[in-house]
Amino acid sequence: MALGTSMIIRLQMDKREVTFGEVAGAIGDGGGDVVAIDVIHASPDHTIRDLTVNLPEKMRESVLEAVEALPGVTIVNVSDRTFLAHLGGKIEIQSKSPVKNREDLSHVYTPGVAKVCRAIHEDPQKAFTLTIKRNTVAVVSDGTAVLGLGDIGPRAAMPVMEGKAMLFKQFAGVDAFPICLDTKDTEEIIRTVKLIAPAFGGINLEDIGSPRCFEIERRLTEELDIPVFHDDQHGTAVVVLAGLLNALSIVGKKLEDAKIVLLGVGAAGSACIKMMLSAGARNVIAVDHCGALHKADKYDNPMWEWIADNCNPHGETGQLEQVIAGADVFIGVSRPNLLTLDHIKSMAADPIVFAMANPDPEIDPELAEPHVRVLATGRSDFPNQINNVLCFPGMFRGALDCRASVINEAMKVAAAQAIASVVEDDELNEQYIIPSVFNDKVVDRIRDAVVKAAMKTGVARRVPPEFR
Repeated sequence: MALGTSMIIRLQMDKREVTFGEVAGAIGDGGGDVVAIDVIHASPDHTIRDLTVNLPEKMRESVLEAVEALPGVTIVNVSDRTFLAHLGGKIEIQSKSPVKNREDLSHVYTPGVAKVCRAIHEDPQKAFTLTIKRNTVAVVSDGTAVLGLGDIGPRAAMPVMEGKAMLFKQFAGVDAFPICLDTKDTEEIIRTVKLIAPAFGGINLEDIGSPRCFEIERRLTEELDIPVFHDDQHGTAVVVLAGLLNALSIVGKKLEDAKIVLLGVGAAGSACIKMMLSAGARNVIAVDHCGALHKADKYDNPMWEWIADNCNPHGETGQLEQVIAGADVFIGVSRPNLLTLDHIKSMAADPIVFAMANPDPEIDPELAEPHVRVLATGRSDFPNQINNVLCFPGMFRGALDCRASVINEAMKVAAAQAIASVVEDDELNEQYIIPSVFNDKVVDRIRDAVVKAAMKTGVARRVPPEFR
């Protein structure tokens, strides 16, 4: 369960005093795993090698001390592979048209560009065909809810937003750019995004704290004519629903009949609840620090009020230990170690547990696994990873291709069903309810489903050629 890291150790070894086996043994004894070896220089008496080592973060210093203590070994340099991957940033802008002579220049810039500008001025919709707008998404954050790090600010959020832009491009061919705003003011964020919107075909809100994220997304959706999608909410919800549909299929239960308990009613939890209700769930109980949300109580948070009015149909009260009894499904989007074995043992037969707190889930997966039928987490080192990367590339690919004005609930449910469908019936099992993010069917299947849903609900402003 420890967080892992990867480092490159450059060693100079005196072959008369130490063997490589002794070096590898010291690394292994410290909890490290040598995964790559590169010989930089070799002579009869000495070698210089780069060793790529995977190990738990907390073991880093002890491994280095163990290696340095060996006779004949000198540590020349230690590099963190993750830091190396971020040097100078992870994305860049490239031109599509080479400029090799005056004629080229006259077409892409002055004077030729003037007639393109006039065409867009006369018909603003031509910006979708004559500029990057048709394929460009702004990844917008204020850095207040970054991964498991919390409020670390816009500068520290940049590596995450750059990574998001990379994934957009790699998986769906969407050009995305990180926009990290140095403000926490809701109105200022809304105004800023509206001001930059003419350059973009879509807005991906990312890592903005709750409850401000609800108002920001709602207002931008109402006031812009391009799709706005808060991935922390809806990306999570789409992938959760996809996994849940397949998990319920394995245990022979239906979404509309299942008792579902969700712990953690923040941005992601609220979106998961709305998504499950849209897909047909009827008995969802939301639990937070105050216990189960229900109609008899009043809440300052408008989203909690909505959830209390639309969930928990039998009015169950109490903390998690009370309401989880007899539940078919537990979904955790909260904090580590809030779910116990006693909770799981009180659930219905063939319990489904999605423990998605990151990096440490609500319960240790190795502890829970023998007692559940289907287990999913947000981690890549266990089966059934619930990962937003499965959703947002295909979602925006579809929305951009049909020039959708919004991303609505029908499009989200369609995306979830598309993800679930990638896992064929003969492949579906307890260890495989959700496809890999590297499955090349995922983006295309989501894209097609999203386009169809957008056309059916009347929010598509363009019909792609293959749908005509």
